[in-house]
Amino acid sequence: MSAQRTGDWAKVRRMLAGAPARVKAAASTALRQEAHLLRKEIVEGLTSQAPGGESLRPLSPLTIATRQLKGRKGTKALIERGDLRNAIAVVIDGDMAFVGVPRKARTADGKSLADIAKTHELGSAPRIVPVSPAIRRFLFAMLRKAGITPTGGGAGKGVIVVQVPARPFLRPAFRKFSQGAERRFLKRMAGLLGLPEGGA
Repeated sequence: MSAQRTGDWAKVRRMLAGAPARVKAAASTALRQEAHLLRKEIVEGLTSQAPGGESLRPLSPLTIATRQLKGRKGTKALIERGDLRNAIAVVIDGDMAFVGVPRKARTADGKSLADIAKTHELGSAPRIVPVSPAIRRFLFAMLRKAGITPTGGGAGKGVIVVQVPARPFLRPAFRKFSQGAERRFLKRMAGLLGLPEGGA
């Protein structure tokens, strides 16, 4: 997944190059405030299960059963332990801000949270998994937990196809955040500089 930029940053850089220090400081503060506003939008979207006002696809009964077998009670999509939601960060680098899941973020068992975020944002390709005896036992336990009567033999060979459906949580939040972003930024700048809104 690639990063997205909002606004004419080349123009902003040219404008700030000759600007007084207090204007640069105000722009830096406004950028930080906007970045944290976007982070809040993403986090609240995950918590409410409707990032940017677009409802996330609910978990399947089998996914809920799998969580229960692991001793976890949550039924919200993308929030099993909260690792993904808690990893959403703001990183300021000069006149740019990154809002999302940093590449270095990891789960407790060392998995890349950036990779997990990408998989859930875009969905995954189908993956074929050979069914071992241990997997077969777990599958049957999962089906029973979900209230589904297992069918088929217990000794035969087979495979299962695993595919993660797309549950976009970054793009919808970004689209909502982008609405009125330029006006909001200018209003912040005016406030920080003690100017009337939109005035100079």
